Amino acid sequence: MIRLALPIYVELLTAVVAVGVIDLLWVSGLGEAAIAAVTVGTTAEYLAYGLFLAVPTGVTVLVGRRDGHAPLGPVIRAGWVLWAVFSVAVAVPGVLLREPLAALFTDSPALTADFFLISLGGLPVYFAQTVVDGVLKGLGDTRRPMRHAIICNVLVVVLDPLFIYGLGMGVQGAALATVIARALTLAVALASVTRLRDAAGGPVTDGPVADEPVAGGPVAGGPVAGGPARGDRGRVAGEVIGTGLPMSGDFLARALVGMALVEIVAGFGTAAVAGYGIGQKIMLAGVMVFYALRQAAMIRTARSEAVRSPLALGLGAGVVIAIVLNVPAAPVAGLFTGDPAVAVEFLRWMTLYLVPFGGLIAVGGVLQASGRGSRLLAATLAGFAVQLPLAYGLSAWLGITGVWLSMAAGATISLTGALVVLASLSPSGASERRAGGPGRAPAPAPRSTRTAADPPSGP
Repeated sequence: MIRLALPIYVELLTAVVAVGVIDLLWVSGLGEAAIAAVTVGTTAEYLAYGLFLAVPTGVTVLVGRRDGHAPLGPVIRAGWVLWAVFSVAVAVPGVLLREPLAALFTDSPALTADFFLISLGGLPVYFAQTVVDGVLKGLGDTRRPMRHAIICNVLVVVLDPLFIYGLGMGVQGAALATVIARALTLAVALASVTRLRDAAGGPVTDGPVADEPVAGGPVAGGPVAGGPARGDRGRVAGEVIGTGLPMSGDFLARALVGMALVEIVAGFGTAAVAGYGIGQKIMLAGVMVFYALRQAAMIRTARSEAVRSPLALGLGAGVVIAIVLNVPAAPVAGLFTGDPAVAVEFLRWMTLYLVPFGGLIAVGGVLQASGRGSRLLAATLAGFAVQLPLAYGLSAWLGITGVWLSMAAGATISLTGALVVLASLSPSGASERRAGGPGRAPAPAPRSTRTAADPPSGP
């Protein structure tokens, strides 16, 4: 689990955190308006990714379930069809409505609209990269996606100053540099998939040939030779969305709750909002560990491989991250502000939040791959339903500390609900899940050989 999760952590840290930070650092010399434009632009892109997240997540889980037992082609083709649909549905309106969209976030929307023109127009490239990485992760390979994220960041570091200052494009240069870096990275990723196909002796999208017996019984989703029937293509696409949709719901729900908490914290003044924002950015580096564990648990569960105890691993990671963040809290927060008191207090209280949150996110990987994603989302929403009223009530009584306590309470309630769902996974239910649901092929035999995409053995 840890060996699988480490590359995912590096990937998340670079792909989710670093690109936005690099752009901000390079445009900081252009003034506050440029900084605000990039901040709003990257936030909107983050939310757009949340809408699309269902596709790469569903692809990862279904590829993991089918690998070695059923054709992967129908799932991968469905992923690309959904990529095309989401790219048009999100990017086109975003570009056409960039000016009113920018006006929602800032009083000076011109720069932000300029950034949106390129960043939202380049979303299909970003989405395509996540589909490719989703396929690789489903095959048990988390190292190639990590390398892709590192390549992208190196390219952004090089291209940003060239386009922002060398070509005088300003904030549009930052957006264009990122899109070009992602396009070049996508080319590298597609080439790596081609090499993987050649090493496997045939197309990665192929399943067992028509005259080969399929492990565990008949292949669900149509005939092996020639792919699924036309009616089954829609079913596979629906299965991809249905599998990944709870992950998108979780992502977007957390974003909305985060916005609501900012509004509550704003009642305590600008210094409180700044401290909360700084504390969140520092904590994000630690929280990525939990999401790496979730993806590792999801991949291994989908592939019917041992997961050990994700709860213990998540809780233990929560304890470690809380300690790591608290020890240097004051000096690290001091790098961002001359008055780090609020940020430091936030990180101190987050110890009560990080431990149950780590357990919740790690367990979520098992539930997501087990077909219990909707129940996991229900448990998460139940925690938020308690957290928000508590945040309002406790903040009126205890001040800003009440907001921090409400976060811990919400995470604990969500974890409790997730554990109830986890307990419902009986051995027979687990077998049914690995087969893809009632009425489908029985659970495949455990994998005894590694695929070409499996990470190599080693310490």
